[in-house]
Amino acid sequence: MAREIKFSLVYRDMWQSSGKYVPRVDQLVEVAPAIIDMGCFDRVETNGGAFEQVNLLFGENPNVAVRKWTAPFHKAGIQTHMLERGLNALRMNPVPKDVRDLMFKVKKKQGTDIARSFCGLNDHRNLRGSVEGAKKGGMISQVALSITYSPVHTVEYYMGIVDKVVEYGADEICLKDMAGIGRPTFLAELVSDIKKKYPHIVVQYHGHTGPGFSPASMLEVARAGADYLDVAVEPLSWGKVHPDVITIREMMRADGFLVKDLKMDAYMEVRRLTQKFMDDFLGYWINPSNAKMTSLLVGCGLPGGMMGSMMADLKGFQGAINAAQRAHGRPEMSLDTLMVKLFEEVEYVWPRLGYPPLVTPFSQYVKNTALMNLFNMLNDKPRWTTIDKDTWGMILGHMGQLPGKLAPEIVALAKEKGLEFTTTNPQDNYPDELPHFQEMMKQEGWDEGEDQEELFEFAMHERQYRDYKSGVAKQRFNTELEDLKKKAGAPIVVKRPVVEMPKFSVEEYVAKYPKATPVQAPAKGQLMWQLDVADDSAAPVVGTKAEAGKALGYVQTYYGMEELVSAVDGRVVAVLGKQGEQVAKGEIVAFVQ
Repeated sequence: MAREIKFSLVYRDMWQSSGKYVPRVDQLVEVAPAIIDMGCFDRVETNGGAFEQVNLLFGENPNVAVRKWTAPFHKAGIQTHMLERGLNALRMNPVPKDVRDLMFKVKKKQGTDIARSFCGLNDHRNLRGSVEGAKKGGMISQVALSITYSPVHTVEYYMGIVDKVVEYGADEICLKDMAGIGRPTFLAELVSDIKKKYPHIVVQYHGHTGPGFSPASMLEVARAGADYLDVAVEPLSWGKVHPDVITIREMMRADGFLVKDLKMDAYMEVRRLTQKFMDDFLGYWINPSNAKMTSLLVGCGLPGGMMGSMMADLKGFQGAINAAQRAHGRPEMSLDTLMVKLFEEVEYVWPRLGYPPLVTPFSQYVKNTALMNLFNMLNDKPRWTTIDKDTWGMILGHMGQLPGKLAPEIVALAKEKGLEFTTTNPQDNYPDELPHFQEMMKQEGWDEGEDQEELFEFAMHERQYRDYKSGVAKQRFNTELEDLKKKAGAPIVVKRPVVEMPKFSVEEYVAKYPKATPVQAPAKGQLMWQLDVADDSAAPVVGTKAEAGKALGYVQTYYGMEELVSAVDGRVVAVLGKQGEQVAKGEIVAFVQ
């Protein structure tokens, strides 16, 4: 008898992989009936990842959004699932255990059935907390393996992780092919081994389409025994997002699998509404390049969603690099030449940093290190001159165990700097904090909410939650949207406001201070040399002392504050960015020498 293949619509990730925002709760509630009416989905990914922060950025309550968004699927008998980042839960930095445990209880009460949990390093110690927390909270625990392609990421390597998480009580395994570079036959072998050893374990495949492997991968994993495939719908399918359900469903059916019927009129309604949401306002934050696939991602292994930020980084550095090229009598470089050089440097850096899977946030660490290596080498400085503190945290083991061995030069550099490696359980570094947040809520006069969901939200995203409660978030979002609407004659894409440079350009500063090290924005957002200060006097003056690894200032991003860190000890010789203005990720905002 033919075996059935089931589908999950990753409606959250479709948006998250495309731009900054996901639809508001009223839009989600509007599209839910059409998704249900399509009739072909057994699961829908409703929340997780940046979903909570995005709602807070709207100035709206994410707890209300999750409850209203999951409700119609429950009524229709469709399972809902979320994505969480293991030690980092729903944010980009580590979360205390008591907050992680509360998350699963809250999300189950709000209507989320399945917790898809991944660790960016595939460290089973980080995943154990997720499995046990999900089970205690009454959720189905699905562990996601961060799939990549390297000499150390073998079937045996992944099966070692599967053995551990099944021992911890995981119900399901997901192959999270975040960059879409998993080779189809390799993935099939992995699925086959999982099913042979653990026939009761449900296997789900999630693959992005960036380099083009994913349709073949879906066919191979289905033949090997996978149960569910993650798919998308137009106009947010293909490109660097996910394959469209129509194509994958027809491919499965042609191969002899049983698949549910798909109502085309309902599909067209989901398609129409999704486009409507883009036209309403969400399209302003979607980079058109996300609609394109590229085989260039095969070599470097970076997720396709990073291409936009990576090109912004290169544009930010191009002027400085070409100034250095001219100063050394060398020809200038085009953006395409720099992109190829960066990809090559990523390929060089990645194995020497221990082959961390290139998924958030470790893909950013590898890319940032490669970018600074490239910049320094073109300025006749050695590789590894600039490594930021978060990358050092990864190297030293603060976030988990790296899959591969560090290169001898990295180990030697750590010893030279007096840095210590650790093999302790990463969760032990982050003590419980819920009592602290409960006390703060009492002081503010805030209620902990139904099932303590407001306490959870505050503890998970303190700054964004405060901005939501004060009304600042809604005001900020409305202002940002209004500014973009004024440019309605232009293509619907975010364009960072032109920064009025101070006395000199980046190129002139490079020429003036050839030995200086740039301080670059770690993320896109608002430059805050000092917090809660409105005027330009907040910026450090020339001559201000800078210490390696310590914050010179901050960038307010959509998910919280990121530190502006100097990579070297010295003095500030130039300040290029003003307090309060918007900066792009990788943009040079100061020089230290």
